[in-house]
Amino acid sequence: MAASFRWLLQLHKDVPKAARFYSEGLDFTVNVCTLRWAELQSGPLKLTLMHSPIDQTTQKKEYSSLLSFTVTDINSTVTKLMALGAELDGPIKYEVHGKVAAIRCIDGHVLGLYEPA
Repeated sequence: MAASFRWLLQLHKDVPKAARFYSEGLDFTVNVCTLRWAELQSGPLKLTLMHSPIDQTTQKKEYSSLLSFTVTDINSTVTKLMALGAELDGPIKYEVHGKVAAIRCIDGHVLGLYEPA
């Protein structure tokens, strides 16, 4: 099975304001919204919003996106991506719900990988 798109995460300075932007401006359904986290839905697309952390070296807030994919074999997927120039961003984590990994593609964008338990 090929990787399937799981969700897109965006970092924001004001999560409730961003959730309102997507819900009122683009008719996304808000499933969850707190000061630090929101989950919105538009058809099969899930958009997650998270409060942006402060970069400790620059003391600036960072705003970015992260694509998350469900894969059937996280180890072989990581191996293939690294052979193509990606870098593993921390170790593969073994959570109760499954394995997760963050990997940076060749241009530095972060991809989240998830293998269900």
